[in-house]
Amino acid sequence: MSESKLTPNQTFYLGMGVTLLVGFGIGFFILLGEVLTDDGSKPNRANPTVITDTGGTGQGAGAGTGEIVLADVTDEDWIKGNIDARISIVEFSDTECPFCKRFHTTMNQVMEAYPDDVNWVYRHFPLPSLHRKAQKESEATECAGELAGNDGFWAYIDRLFEITPSNDGLDESQLPEIAEYIGLDKNDFEECLNSGRHGNKVRKQASDATLAGGQGTPYSVLIVDGEKFPVSGAVRSEE
Repeated sequence: MSESKLTPNQTFYLGMGVTLLVGFGIGFFILLGEVLTDDGSKPNRANPTVITDTGGTGQGAGAGTGEIVLADVTDEDWIKGNIDARISIVEFSDTECPFCKRFHTTMNQVMEAYPDDVNWVYRHFPLPSLHRKAQKESEATECAGELAGNDGFWAYIDRLFEITPSNDGLDESQLPEIAEYIGLDKNDFEECLNSGRHGNKVRKQASDATLAGGQGTPYSVLIVDGEKFPVSGAVRSEE
């Protein structure tokens, strides 16, 4: 990061991004509370916040400068929380990324604390050069959504992240078992997964992630009152 001075608002959003991705939710809850009660001022759009990936899961920092190209959030998305919330967090994630697994836990804590004020939009960003199983796992989450709607999608992906060791450690035979665990019909699930009919959607979202500035996972775009701020990669905490 450059040595130039940041404005107070830039410093605030930088702190929010770091805290969000460190994996410990308490600090983020405090900062989020400040956002929800601030005067609506926003950081300089010419110099959006970018957090460098130090986790080794992606390929460096995120979006750089300039406008973030991001598809609108619609009812076609998988959304947790209030769809009309002031703050949206659009996450592009790889199911076998260990930092995505940690981030998923943090985001669930955020949603428990702020179900009305924040929404979480999940989009796929499998990195086949790192995790060859992530594409099929992403398709599996889509099958869960096809069979059981928004709640089914979130139940499935929550369980997947709960049990995967990450880094391609999840056996593919467990994908139907997860479906059964959350109450889906195993045969219907396997038919969907074997058909590959959700593959194009997953690949399209991965392409969209790159267009939005993502170069590694997790990559998120924080939307506050319509303004977009990139948060790229996973920042290690000092333990």
